[in-house]
Amino acid sequence: MRLAIPNKGRLQQPTVELLNAAGIKLLSTDERALIIQTNWSEVEVVMARPEDIPYLVESGGALLGVTGYDYVIESGADVELVLPLDFGKAKIVFAVPRSWGIASVEELSRIGGEIRIATKYYNIAGNYIRRKGLRAKLIKVSGATEVMPYLGAADAVIDVASTGTTLRIHGLEPIDVVIETRAFVIAKKSWEKDAEANIANIVLTMIRGVIEGKNKKMLFMNVPEDKLQDVLTILPAMLAPAVTKLSSGNAWEVLTVVDEDSLPKIVAKALEAGARDIVVVDIEKVIK
Repeated sequence: MRLAIPNKGRLQQPTVELLNAAGIKLLSTDERALIIQTNWSEVEVVMARPEDIPYLVESGGALLGVTGYDYVIESGADVELVLPLDFGKAKIVFAVPRSWGIASVEELSRIGGEIRIATKYYNIAGNYIRRKGLRAKLIKVSGATEVMPYLGAADAVIDVASTGTTLRIHGLEPIDVVIETRAFVIAKKSWEKDAEANIANIVLTMIRGVIEGKNKKMLFMNVPEDKLQDVLTILPAMLAPAVTKLSSGNAWEVLTVVDEDSLPKIVAKALEAGARDIVVVDIEKVIK
């Protein structure tokens, strides 16, 4: 089964790290390699530009792919958004020179005339300006979009921004969000009927397991028998806490999984309820 992943850019390293955490390891680090074998004999990785991955998956060149939602929308490819990921979050914004002194699209009428907008998101930008009824000419660029107004090659930009810092460094101010984006696992339409669907399902299960396991902790604690019910009433769990009688002593071992953010309060309540010897363990994956 082929899995297409970004060969460069902000999505590349997080994608490789996610695959590693899922147990899928690339067997080559050669940056020139476009087809890379993995430690799973059934899985082959295709290194491709993130903007090309929707087309690769749509055509069947890869059954699964990891790319940004923005690239899927820009491509118009007919693919399935299978699994949202927890990285690559950003906004595609409409930004204008700070010197214009405007804070919204509605104020553009003060500028007058047709504005030139530089963007690598030609289709997304085209839909946006039609939706907003803007008098604008799109200038397609492949990089360094934010410098185009400074060079006089454009008046404004529609570009990706995580924090907006790069835009502001170049004298631009975001005045509207065009779309929000994040990384997704995408799949060919009707992928569940593909001959390699079983392998794809295993890959997706392992990736989901990594995502589910993030920000969760496993707690082990010893609880005297007369305090057991008090402790169990304050413990959250995925289904219910696991309880095991200790081999000696009138006590029980209790195991549960909690969100990391709630850990301090839960530990404090467990101690107050009578638990002791609390051990906190990182979770690698949660397979559901």
